[in-house]
Amino acid sequence: MTTRLDDLPLRDDLRGMKPYGAPQAALPVALNVNENTHPVPDDVAGDILDAVARALRDVNRYPDREFTALREAFADYLGEGLTREQIWAGNGSNEVLQHLLQAFAGPGRTAFSFDPTYSMYPLLTRGTGARWVSGVRSHDYTVSPASAAEQISEVRPDVTFLCAPNNPTGTPMSLDVIEAAYDATEGIVIVDEAYQEFAPHDAPSAVSLLPGRERLVVSRTMSKAFAFAGARVGYLAADPALIDALRLVRLPYHLSALTQAAATAALGHADTMLGMVDEIVSQRDRISATVEALGYQAHESWTNFVLFGGVADPAATWQALYDRGVLIRDIGIPHHLRVTAGTADETTAFLDALASIGSGS
Repeated sequence: MTTRLDDLPLRDDLRGMKPYGAPQAALPVALNVNENTHPVPDDVAGDILDAVARALRDVNRYPDREFTALREAFADYLGEGLTREQIWAGNGSNEVLQHLLQAFAGPGRTAFSFDPTYSMYPLLTRGTGARWVSGVRSHDYTVSPASAAEQISEVRPDVTFLCAPNNPTGTPMSLDVIEAAYDATEGIVIVDEAYQEFAPHDAPSAVSLLPGRERLVVSRTMSKAFAFAGARVGYLAADPALIDALRLVRLPYHLSALTQAAATAALGHADTMLGMVDEIVSQRDRISATVEALGYQAHESWTNFVLFGGVADPAATWQALYDRGVLIRDIGIPHHLRVTAGTADETTAFLDALASIGSGS
């Protein structure tokens, strides 16, 4: 007899939950999970391989538990006078967020964000035994400072997530909203800047707000702008005391020596790696303009993807694109679909396929 999940002594609060997952299919054009579809440049890949090869010589030993060189590299990259004592990292930004929830959420506590937003926030929250509460956004998916403060004051969360720019909508969030949210709570405020590199060059980062705000956290990832999704490296900046809190919950030696070596080498080529961003932004803007011309509604995006509405039947449109070899994402917002900005050829393939289906409603 086959054992089912329901037959196991699973935690009651996990029963009925579904794991995170996006469709994975071997289609010619995969634009569904906001990856950087540009490969790592050959010269950068060569340096990364050399760094990993050097690390392999000592792989019989545990890695630097404090990943000192990598934290220094992240501090240099973020600027704003940051030091390594203000930096933390993990195996992808999801692990970094999990560390924060393990330290500051948990049973009897609450985490909060404005819906729709990144679908992993409630999953990570419930995985730590905390309660998840969703707030609301305006019809254009923005949040005003007054609305943010009012909703947070009402919920009084222990952890507040601010996805800036927001996933899955691409919506920017101004610093005054972040300041209002911080002032409205005594809990931790996490600004998730996974897509910050795709924002306009003059758009300020929430990193500039860190001085004097010991409960503020700014998280980033190397998965998007640095084309490092397969390497799984995320990081954050915060007050050194908050970093100390994360040491209480991390697993021993959680970042392998190979991961540390690869990420440090990649950061040494930040200018080259970020050179891909402008091309991705140009394809994003091309998608927005073209889907509008086809009769859909493209929402403002400061990310590497476009959420577009006016889709009469998202499931049917998704399937029609799939049948044409193009994979995008139905994220569950009625009459909307989301597409990643890929290379010029990938973008052309998507736009041609969408045009062949027909115009928006």
